[in-house]
Amino acid sequence: MKISRILVVLIAVGIVFLELPASRAQVSADAARSASPQLVIIDTDIGDDIDDAFALALALKSPELKILGVTTTFGNTEMRARLLDRYLQAVGRSDIPVFAGPPSKTDNVMTQAAYANRAPEKKHGNGAEFILREAREHPGEITLIGIGPLFTVQAAIERDPATFKKLKRVVIMGGSIERGYGTNAQGKPNPPQPEWNILCDPAGAKALLASGVPVFMMPLDSTQVPLDAKDREAIFAHGSPLTDQLTLLYHQWMAGTQSHSPTPTLFDPVAVTYTFRPDLCPAKPMHIDVDDKGLTSAGQGAPNAQVCLQSDEKGFLGLLLKRVDGN
Repeated sequence: MKISRILVVLIAVGIVFLELPASRAQVSADAARSASPQLVIIDTDIGDDIDDAFALALALKSPELKILGVTTTFGNTEMRARLLDRYLQAVGRSDIPVFAGPPSKTDNVMTQAAYANRAPEKKHGNGAEFILREAREHPGEITLIGIGPLFTVQAAIERDPATFKKLKRVVIMGGSIERGYGTNAQGKPNPPQPEWNILCDPAGAKALLASGVPVFMMPLDSTQVPLDAKDREAIFAHGSPLTDQLTLLYHQWMAGTQSHSPTPTLFDPVAVTYTFRPDLCPAKPMHIDVDDKGLTSAGQGAPNAQVCLQSDEKGFLGLLLKRVDGN
């Protein structure tokens, strides 16, 4: 009887030890998958406001992301692509390809054109085609980060909607749900109003929301995060190749127009942050309607987006400063 019991125990223990390596292997495989960087494409109107430059800086300094390429959108997209060429070369990331989206008419001032003009002039590939090509090669794996008007995104959808659906998701900075820009005389948020990225291309926003790809929206409600003098001077004083580019672009932005405050608002970096730290901007499912004047509102019907209405500004700023100031 004792021998039988001993045999049972030994057999059970042996089974446990036999199973341990496989279990550990599975845990290791799961950990490796979770540690692998996300594949992302960034679509930007860099060169007007300064927040795009900070958004790209954050993406470059975030090991959670692997940037497959950057596409430009809105206005003079070739000029924006030249700006990116110089920026990426200066920070040692010329390996990241740059593509130009369809140009569009605008009288908006490109404040950082002088920076772009110092890059060699060349013809860039088609941004919409690049998005579709990468979606075919990496089905279900790519996050498209849209931080400008959605002309290039719209062009990709119109060119091949089935391939566009192969994207894993699209994270955008855009919209105004419960608050607009800034505050009133009493310090209360202004009511909702057309937000710039949606205002410039309402049709693109409508097309994206109807595309069937999961959409995550960071509207004015959660992205009006100021970069005050103390924090920005710490960045400018850091002296790395990356912060030097931010310093140059910031001062060109300031000189390009006298109508704004010297304090940048970090709209676009919030969208980048959401891709790997969604806890800093919790989103909830909503049905978003877009009218022809660019106004976005919560409507009736099945959810067509996940929307963040409030972000952790302190946590977000702490993350951005640590990443951008890091060596």
